[in-house]
Amino acid sequence: MNHDSLAHVLWHTLSGHAALDKLASRASGLSAAEAEDRRRTFGPNTLPKPKRPGLWALYLRQFTSPLIYLLLAAAAVSMAIGEMTDALFIFAVLQINAFVGTVQEWRAESSAQSLDAMIRNPVTVVRDGHPHRLDGSDLVPGDVVTLDSGTRVPADLRLLAAHDLMADESLLTGESLPVAKDSGAVLPERCAVGDRANMLHAGTVVDSGRATGLVCRVGLHTELGRIAQALAATRQAPAPLVVRLERFTRTVGALVVGAVVVLAVVQALQGAAWTDIFLVSVALAVSAVPEGLPVAITVALSVSSARMARRNVIVRSLPAVEGLGACTLIASDKTGTLTCNELTARRLLLPDGTRADVGGEGYHAQGALSVDGAPADGRALAALSRLATAGALCNEAVLHESGDRSRHFGDTVDLAFLILAAKMLLHRPALLERFPAAGFVPYEPARRFAAAFNRDGDGIVASVKGAAETVLPMCDGIDHGAQMARATDLAAQGYRVLAVAAGEVDPAAARDMAARTDGAGLVGLEFLGFVGLIDPLRPEVPDAVARCRASGIGVRMVTGDHPATALAIARDLGIASDDAHVITGAQMAELADDPAALAEAMATARVFARVEPTEKLSIVQATRQAGHFVAVTGDGVNDAPALRAANIGVAMGLEGTDVARGAADLILTDDNFSSIVAGVEEGRIAYDNVRKVVYLLISTGASEIVLFMLALMTGLPLPLFAAQLLWLNLVTNGVQHVGLALEKGEGDVLARRPRPPSTPIFDRMMIEQTVLSGAFIGIVAYLYFHWALATGTDEFTARAALLMLMVLFENAHVFNCRSEVRSVTKVPLGTNRFLLIAVVLAQSVHIGAAHVPWLADILRIAPMDLNTWLTLAPLALALVGVMEVFKAIRYPGGRRPDAV
Repeated sequence: MNHDSLAHVLWHTLSGHAALDKLASRASGLSAAEAEDRRRTFGPNTLPKPKRPGLWALYLRQFTSPLIYLLLAAAAVSMAIGEMTDALFIFAVLQINAFVGTVQEWRAESSAQSLDAMIRNPVTVVRDGHPHRLDGSDLVPGDVVTLDSGTRVPADLRLLAAHDLMADESLLTGESLPVAKDSGAVLPERCAVGDRANMLHAGTVVDSGRATGLVCRVGLHTELGRIAQALAATRQAPAPLVVRLERFTRTVGALVVGAVVVLAVVQALQGAAWTDIFLVSVALAVSAVPEGLPVAITVALSVSSARMARRNVIVRSLPAVEGLGACTLIASDKTGTLTCNELTARRLLLPDGTRADVGGEGYHAQGALSVDGAPADGRALAALSRLATAGALCNEAVLHESGDRSRHFGDTVDLAFLILAAKMLLHRPALLERFPAAGFVPYEPARRFAAAFNRDGDGIVASVKGAAETVLPMCDGIDHGAQMARATDLAAQGYRVLAVAAGEVDPAAARDMAARTDGAGLVGLEFLGFVGLIDPLRPEVPDAVARCRASGIGVRMVTGDHPATALAIARDLGIASDDAHVITGAQMAELADDPAALAEAMATARVFARVEPTEKLSIVQATRQAGHFVAVTGDGVNDAPALRAANIGVAMGLEGTDVARGAADLILTDDNFSSIVAGVEEGRIAYDNVRKVVYLLISTGASEIVLFMLALMTGLPLPLFAAQLLWLNLVTNGVQHVGLALEKGEGDVLARRPRPPSTPIFDRMMIEQTVLSGAFIGIVAYLYFHWALATGTDEFTARAALLMLMVLFENAHVFNCRSEVRSVTKVPLGTNRFLLIAVVLAQSVHIGAAHVPWLADILRIAPMDLNTWLTLAPLALALVGVMEVFKAIRYPGGRRPDAV
């Protein structure tokens, strides 16, 4: 016996005895010797831990970029020709970027370890006919284990016996309700994980009842292990910004290399010395390559990351900061994300057809009852109170209220009935004082109802709740067909429907039924009504979904829940309107052999119901292949592979599992879906700020190329040295791009369409403005340099004045970069005071450098008189006027082309 021989066994299709025979086991368990032998064969019941990358590996990873390669080459050439100052400047930039990147990426990749921790827990195992308390990692196929309420299931089990067993499988399947288990069931081959009533799966929790189970799968071969394997095999999807920046850097790198090669060939043909060729090539490469870009983007994303944290969104990967803003589709888990994951009585139907709606969400006793939109009163209120009283008496849950908070324990259905009663000021302890308990028949899946017997004076009253088809036959004086039709209609609206009845019973018969715990013989009861239970929407979710839709972001629901329940929630959210928008996991499986039909069905679907973890992963992969940038939200184990495969994974921080958090890029600390909207806003602001920084650096870099080309074509000396260019690009501009990174947004980011995935960061809008501003700066700078030399100014003084002019251009241009479409007069200066400080600081640093002898020698500058500064300043300010005219003509009224 080994894993291969058991790999294809469908345990849910076997009876308990057949499963024991298949594993050569018995009800008294394995012997210690058999268990040890199987442990050597099957290994421990654990999951493998992924190897964490070391600091050195992370450090080296920071140098895998075309721009970095170019800078390394420029530094090497500078060293070769003796320009050590230039080389040290470049190396310093690379080290700063590598340090920042290494720190950001040093985070735990703990998804598989978290899954492993969920499996490893103490469990009672029967060996040699006696119970033993062992760690879950010691289990082997064939072991017999016993479980009770609150126990986490340590392996996949075929149930051998079950008593009142309910399992919480929400973390595995997404089903919000506890699932009833039946050890005697034998199921068909095609049966979803969530419908396997005779199985318990690793990582799920026994909600109530007791069970004896046969270990049939361990470790990676469990359903939980399959998720771990999928998680390990799933490649982390690159964030949108990473994709765009990689494309952009490849383009810049190719252009720089091409320009340097052409220039070197031209100079060689002109007979220039190789040293001069290398010196000019390095200067041109330094001018063209935006050295400050890696650090600038890191600063911009770090600032946005801090802002997101203040809005309850924790960023685990910096490039993911702007990811939500770039996404075109959000695939959201239902249970615990769109809903409260707290079953609630929402709709009540009385026998006469009166419908009452119950306000409030979750396990809070606040919420009013209304009938036809008006507060319940009179006969209706009395009837509703009787129904709530019966539900509270027929109950095993515990609810302790303290102010606005409550502590609770027990079955979620029972809790929903206690909360319903509390909303009507009916509390179980007080009810039990009035109606002392005289017996109880617990819920059993085969029985499909529960009953409580309570003393009422000298008599006994039975309170019953359960499935409509079971409870209605116990009642007299009703039209059973009409009432069953009402229950069916309520269920079709997505509610879980329970019927409630009560009535006096013979005391002797009640004692007999309670002793047998079967309830057989309950007849002649009064039907009190139906209770429609549902896992309610979080209050803030409808508005959040509407805002996402208004921002051009599609929302899809992905859940393991029943299609009718999922559609009801989707209707309330405006995600879907009819059955045509719903597709189930079974329907997807049927279309698996027809990829075209499957793709079409998934493209039109708005709700994906009854899906399993691997199918969630397929949904994410399919939507990505359809051209979407996908964000996936979730909180359970079942969401982890999809979170990892998505462009942006968003996990819940409070109720979410550590598995989901480990697989995600962003974590919502308040589990509030509306925080996603805040994330979208901050993400779009982050991308805007990155664009502003790129625009500033590329346009000033382009101006330096124009300046160089014009000077070399007309025989002028080298206008600026490499150290001076680095000073411009890294120090004076470096201070200013930090200021741009602190921009708070232009107020319209949620009124834009998502950026198409194919849109490059350097798009037409930026190209137009970069060409215009870069050409203006470069030409004006060249004309000034030419004029200065022509009027007898020496090279040293002319070059120092030219460097000051370029600094002034940068000071002026940073205000143009605050908005690509709006006038500088329409972007209030008070919203970013740091930018004003940065501009003053950049100018002051440059002026101050001329008065520091050693720094002035490196930069080859000298103090400048006021008249020269006043001559240069108007030239720089003219740039603002040029760009203002361009914006007024190209974007009248400041309207963006991507506005919704």
